[in-house]
Amino acid sequence: MAELRSISTTPFNSSYFPSHHHCSPKLSTLRPRNQKLKLYVSDKPLVFSNYNPLCYLKSGFVNPKCSSHFYGVEFGGIRPRSQKCESFAIGCSKFSVFSNNKLTGTGSRCHRSSNELGAIRGIVSVGSLDRNNKKSRVISNSSSVLNLDKDVKKKKGGGDNYYDAIVIGSGIGGLVAATQLAVKGARVLVLEKYVIPGGSSGYYQRNGYTFDVGSSVMFGFSEKGNLNLITQALAAVGCEMPVIPDPTTVHFHLPNNLSVLVHKEYSEFIAELTTKFPHEKEGILQFYGECWKIFNALNSLELKSLEEPIYLFGQFFQKPIECLTLAYYLPQNAGDIARKYIKDPELLSFIDAECFIVSTVNALQTPMINAGMVLCDRHYGGINYPIGGVGGIAKSLAKGLIDQGSEILYKANVTEIMIDQGQAVGVRISDKREFFAKTVISNATRWDTFGKLLKGKDLPKEEENFQKAYVKAPSFLSIHMGVKAEVLPPDTDCHHFVLENDWTRLEKPYGSIFLSIPTVLDSSLAPEGRHILHIFTTSSIEDWEALSPKEYVEKKERVANEIISRLEKKLFPGLRSSIDFIEVGTPKTHRRYLARDKGTYGPMPRGTPKGLLGMPFNTTAIDGLYCVGDSCFPGQGVIAVAFSGVMCAHRVAADIGLEKKSPLLDAALLQTLSWLRSLA
Repeated sequence: MAELRSISTTPFNSSYFPSHHHCSPKLSTLRPRNQKLKLYVSDKPLVFSNYNPLCYLKSGFVNPKCSSHFYGVEFGGIRPRSQKCESFAIGCSKFSVFSNNKLTGTGSRCHRSSNELGAIRGIVSVGSLDRNNKKSRVISNSSSVLNLDKDVKKKKGGGDNYYDAIVIGSGIGGLVAATQLAVKGARVLVLEKYVIPGGSSGYYQRNGYTFDVGSSVMFGFSEKGNLNLITQALAAVGCEMPVIPDPTTVHFHLPNNLSVLVHKEYSEFIAELTTKFPHEKEGILQFYGECWKIFNALNSLELKSLEEPIYLFGQFFQKPIECLTLAYYLPQNAGDIARKYIKDPELLSFIDAECFIVSTVNALQTPMINAGMVLCDRHYGGINYPIGGVGGIAKSLAKGLIDQGSEILYKANVTEIMIDQGQAVGVRISDKREFFAKTVISNATRWDTFGKLLKGKDLPKEEENFQKAYVKAPSFLSIHMGVKAEVLPPDTDCHHFVLENDWTRLEKPYGSIFLSIPTVLDSSLAPEGRHILHIFTTSSIEDWEALSPKEYVEKKERVANEIISRLEKKLFPGLRSSIDFIEVGTPKTHRRYLARDKGTYGPMPRGTPKGLLGMPFNTTAIDGLYCVGDSCFPGQGVIAVAFSGVMCAHRVAADIGLEKKSPLLDAALLQTLSWLRSLA
């Protein structure tokens, strides 16, 4: 390794920097504008002329294989802000050129390429040079040690626009992937269409109320186990959020006046359910016992990418029983297992309702692994509501991302993923700006990713197979209300599921009603003497198209009034007269603000799936492009998309050299997983 030496400097004079240009104050020794610069590599001078930069000579080193010195230089002050730069590598012996802390070249000769890689421990940074209208970069002043196994030459856009990963969208899956990569040392850019982070887990404020955009049922927020993925994601970037435990998960109000309260304590829940169905006590214990087998297996493992063989084989050798347990349940659905032990049709319908909350489909279509994960974590870690609202999770993750030296850009609507020679190399946003990266991670749905962002590209075969097996789940009609506190009875539960008269309406539009009252736990979300009611029910965008503006508003009012009347009759007499604020959102609202095709909340199997066997993971058929979120394994829900984010970050980190990787094992595993998905 070359020895670094200091070079005498003169005091820094900031008056040399014109205010209207890009300038760097990092180096000090100033050279008159009319003086030519000579860089000596070995015994041959390399002279740059016909340009007018400010050059600040800071440091250099003696190359043990050459008799001369090599000096790092920075050019600043000359390039307009809009001017882009390309790599220009100057090397000598074991010298490596960095550009914006990215390794771009090395060699044993003077060269203008970044095809040979190495490592340097020393003082380097980047400046700009415009010589005969050619844009270049040379080295100067920053501290880094990098070893990479492939060329990371910039495509376009200069150092400021080049990243290890670009994440499209700031939903929980995208933010978890971004922050996990950032703490591993990656430089990440998150591009968010809206003005705040969070996506479906965001928030908005009206008239003193703070409303959660999506569900207020928060899993993954406990202090124990390996499935507390939100807690872990926040801790990774030095964040912590105080939470309020919910003593109940949900209160079911079902046909035939069946009322079931899901207590936090598992024994209390089982006692309540067996009281309602005493003749099915053994079947109840066996079904939920199977759920615990899955949960305990998951909770014992370090959760990373199932597409990364070194991790996967390592976990198998450490915990073979647990891994085999999960492999056994992978192709199975909750409804099939429930029917092995339970015969009562009403109890089976209740389990359908349990699974509908998890996946918006019945138990026969809900993968058993998803059911086991959620139906047990509510008792193990519990439901914990973050003080200040669910939107605080995304805000904290975004802050942690920035603290790690990465970036998030709002009002940045990605319109295209750019492909070069079959590889994702960057994105273009609606104002025509372009950003470049080694990898692109899409937190958009797979339908948006492959149908809208990859312009003019044929749908890869794997995506064709996915869209044959899965359709877009319906969207929701959402009603956010502020009501007078006295309308709620004492000890009202936070979360409710209402299906009053007919089990067959469970999955039909406007059939089942989800209700959250987060102010039962956190009164700070509403003005004094008020409560928040967040109501949502499934709805398809087709119901809201081809309407005039007047018809659209009238239909929103009509459907909302029907939902409110049902809640008023079933739960809260006098509800309508207590309303202080109301706002109704439709699938078109969700499509507009969340950029989700038809407002969908994820994939739904066309028929009876083979568990999770057909769900795609994070890698795609396009090199450098990854997907994350609810249209990836393991599916919908906060804990599921957080899991997806963790897996994606691990796979990407391996691919860019931040985690161990075995190319041969990678190829074999990915081919095997693709084959398994084809069986579904």
